[in-house]
Amino acid sequence: MSGQVRREAWSAVPLCRPRRRLVQPEPPTWLGSDRLLARVVGRPVTRFLHIEAGGGLVLLAATVAALVWANSPWSQSYVDLWHTSISVTVGSHTISEDLRHWVNDGLMAVFFFVVGLEIKRELVVGQLASFRDAAVPVVAAIGGMVVPAAIYLAFNSGGPGAAGWGIPMATDIAFALGVLALLGSRVPPALKILLLGLAIVDDIGAIVVIAIFYTEQLALGALAVALGGLALVVILRRAGVWYPPLYGAVGVVVWVATLESGIHATLAGVALGLLTPARPLMSDLDADRIAHELSPDAEVTATEVKEISFRLRASVSVAERLEEGLHPWASYFCVPMFALANAGLVISSDAVSDAVGSSLAIGVFLGLVVGKLVGVTLATWLAVRFGLGRLPEGVAWRDIVGMAALAGIGFTVSLFIGGLAFSDPLLVDQAKMGVLAASVVAAAVGVLLLRSPRHEPGGPPPVADTGVR
Repeated sequence: MSGQVRREAWSAVPLCRPRRRLVQPEPPTWLGSDRLLARVVGRPVTRFLHIEAGGGLVLLAATVAALVWANSPWSQSYVDLWHTSISVTVGSHTISEDLRHWVNDGLMAVFFFVVGLEIKRELVVGQLASFRDAAVPVVAAIGGMVVPAAIYLAFNSGGPGAAGWGIPMATDIAFALGVLALLGSRVPPALKILLLGLAIVDDIGAIVVIAIFYTEQLALGALAVALGGLALVVILRRAGVWYPPLYGAVGVVVWVATLESGIHATLAGVALGLLTPARPLMSDLDADRIAHELSPDAEVTATEVKEISFRLRASVSVAERLEEGLHPWASYFCVPMFALANAGLVISSDAVSDAVGSSLAIGVFLGLVVGKLVGVTLATWLAVRFGLGRLPEGVAWRDIVGMAALAGIGFTVSLFIGGLAFSDPLLVDQAKMGVLAASVVAAAVGVLLLRSPRHEPGGPPPVADTGVR
């Protein structure tokens, strides 16, 4: 029997092995190619999305840690830590703030500097550089700001919470992209780019709101110093001076002067980011010519390699280099520290009952959950219906509704605006309760919508037919 099995086994083996076919190497993907659009837009945006998605998970961990700590037997240590006073003295000038304000005014200035860099890149070479590409995210973001603010004011106009209308206007891009990352291949890649564009326009709106409506009395002398520092940055750029420590020193002066002026110090970060050059100093043709100087057959010294590398640095814009270096710090440290310092809300039966009966918390909750979903979806439909733009390839209307729901995750900037809008701790806590509850519900609704059965973009959309063919 065993011999028969061996003979059958041997008979199944071919007498000669088939020749191996030479496998041709796969051509590089579009993102891996050397095309201008891939280098200038594709790869930077991909890196951005990966960092934001990972940062969203770290932000979630920091939020949970703050809530657990604030509601634990060690809650007093949480309060004492963030009320620790820290003073910095330079000459005769002293800045004294508690630790929470150093985080809110200092670390968040770094975050908003990165936001300014992202906005500048998108306006110059990215998704917002042309009207056709920018129309849908711009109109969607406007709808996602106006409708939530209107819903909030419907509950709070004329009351003590009226100043908080800017709270439900914000979208937390780190949390939203983190949720999209958890959904994996269920989400078309183009939807992530669209959400990124929407969130950047949303950030612009939040910055304008903070600058105009949440600025207290101005100290004109300090404001003049801040504006002078920004003018110096422009002069240094025009003169071709690119010495990073000098720009860093000017940036610190601008930040301190902005802090003393009465304008929120984070706006200094935005202004400096917007003044950073987003176009490379060297053209792609010049970069290719220099790169080809390094011939594989030539004997090149280490000095020559360093010289070529140094010269090629000019082919990458200053904004892109700064964003590459600072973006991980902003996403993995600055924003999570802000959450740890500000999300520590004491959740008790009394606090929950106060929030449920509070028009402020209800306005924030409905503004983020309902207002964002309706505002973003309706504005996108109008933009497509009237020919201002079109949906990205592979994106169906179900995806748009799911994205609109995720835009209701306000969190970081919503908490930030809440802290600026109110000085009464009770109102601040009610705003926090509304933001936290809305962010959880918006994330859940967005996940459910994006996990539902897909409709092909060419098929009938679940919302309405646009009439555009």
